[in-house]
Amino acid sequence: MANKSAVMRTRKIFRERSIFRLLRVMTQDMDKLCFPSQRMTPMILSKYVYPAAFGPPLSPRTFNRVKTTALRREILQWTNFKKSMILAICAAYSFLGNSALVGPSVYIGIYAEEFGVTPTIASGLISYPNLAFGFGSLLLVPLYLKIGRRPVMLLSLVCFLGGLIGASRASTFQGLMVARVFHGLGSGVCEALPVQLVNDIFFLHERGKRIGYYTVCLCLGATGPLYAGYMLAGGYSWRLFFYVEIAFAAALLILAIIFVEETSYKRVIPAATPAQSDTGDAKEAGVHQIEEATVVPPRKTFLQQLKPFEKIDHEAEFFMTMIRPFTYFTVPAVFWVITTYGIYIGLGALAFNYTFPLLIVKPPYSWAPENSGLIAVANAVGFLSAVPFTFTSDRLAAHLTRRNNGIREAEMRLPVMLPAMLIAPAGLVVYGLTAERELHWMGFFAGVAMCNWGAYFYFSFTLAYAVDSYNANTSEMLIAMNLGKQAISFGMGLKLLDWILERGFAVVIAGAFGAVLLANNLLLPVFWFCGKSIRRYTANSWLGGWHNKKAGAKLTH
Repeated sequence: MANKSAVMRTRKIFRERSIFRLLRVMTQDMDKLCFPSQRMTPMILSKYVYPAAFGPPLSPRTFNRVKTTALRREILQWTNFKKSMILAICAAYSFLGNSALVGPSVYIGIYAEEFGVTPTIASGLISYPNLAFGFGSLLLVPLYLKIGRRPVMLLSLVCFLGGLIGASRASTFQGLMVARVFHGLGSGVCEALPVQLVNDIFFLHERGKRIGYYTVCLCLGATGPLYAGYMLAGGYSWRLFFYVEIAFAAALLILAIIFVEETSYKRVIPAATPAQSDTGDAKEAGVHQIEEATVVPPRKTFLQQLKPFEKIDHEAEFFMTMIRPFTYFTVPAVFWVITTYGIYIGLGALAFNYTFPLLIVKPPYSWAPENSGLIAVANAVGFLSAVPFTFTSDRLAAHLTRRNNGIREAEMRLPVMLPAMLIAPAGLVVYGLTAERELHWMGFFAGVAMCNWGAYFYFSFTLAYAVDSYNANTSEMLIAMNLGKQAISFGMGLKLLDWILERGFAVVIAGAFGAVLLANNLLLPVFWFCGKSIRRYTANSWLGGWHNKKAGAKLTH
């Protein structure tokens, strides 16, 4: 009996000193911890448990948290309908912006004939707007940090709409190019802003799934050539595609005015101050309670929410925010996202959409020009077949967090990408050999579907991994990602047709592009096993110190 009592006392001491005991103390004494003016729900509690775990592991005797403003808590507690509408509008904008960029790729032959240029020059109507699309974020992301998310969202939609109108009425090659670049530049924020808004309005454990939903719309933008091709079948010119885009862009602008409320807030990281009424259990666990008086601001009226502009953040550095993103090219995890997006966009949005319409209308296939956009069906099949696996990243990360004593690491979501690591490059081999040897047209569809199935995993989860790892500088990181990926995809697509004529489809697509994609995908095990060490190194490097000094936020949690 004595031995049994000793064992029980030992177990009790261990429980009281463990992080699980800490979490129980917090739950039992909820009204005294962190928010004395309101009761914290378990979901809000999880918001304060997870972030600190992305840096060095939590010690059982410490508990660090980030103080958020009352406005931040009020935003997090918006209704699911409100949050979902904002996400849906931003995701729809990503779809429209990307479909407008790549949709006219089926018109390359028509543009070459109508404006008297070569197909390579006509393909610049796709390549240069894509480059402008990336550089648009260099201007618009610092702007939304300065004046707010809502006014930049509305301004971006207006520019996008104006560029589409100009493209629909253009009568010269130069005029069409200017209009295309303008609407690409205006819509450049449509990829960065959804990720920023997910970070603003959703809790940490909800973000992976929400970014997955946004990624679905982003990827389905590659189906633009399908709609553009079938619009020719109606007897209309290429201008109809822009008329339809104009209608949807105008409707989206109206919805954004009504539903997209300002979500920016100031993050405050205070020094921990011990409270006067620490409980005995918390003292024994080495934890200090932090008491603060907070008042949640009153909810805005509907008319107040319709204001297009609220105030300027004079502390936000506009020009420095345009300069600092270039330093992220030296951060391994961010650079991996950049190369991932750039390579997959260069392959999917440009390489497939450039080559398939030219191949399929020639013998032995001899399809009608209006059917040349059907490769978008393979795009959709690939992406949609990956959608059921969207939850796997968050589910696996939650499982591994429980096994890791409640400590969350950014790398825990990466293992779900293992199948995609090899399937996507295999799809390029299938596509390239089908084109080179003039095999059955199903080879084109199978190769594109395989590549895009893998692309969905890499689009969704590399981005979520980078946001988890470097949450404090999300906006600047997104600028670097957009600039880099569009520059890479621009380089891969600019002279693509000339390369293929010189070397052949098997050498360029199956060989060169397939090898590049495989090398990028094989970085997955590197970040899976060494990502935490890499994050620590970057946080303690000169780059981390410079960001801490200039931006007031460290590179890691």
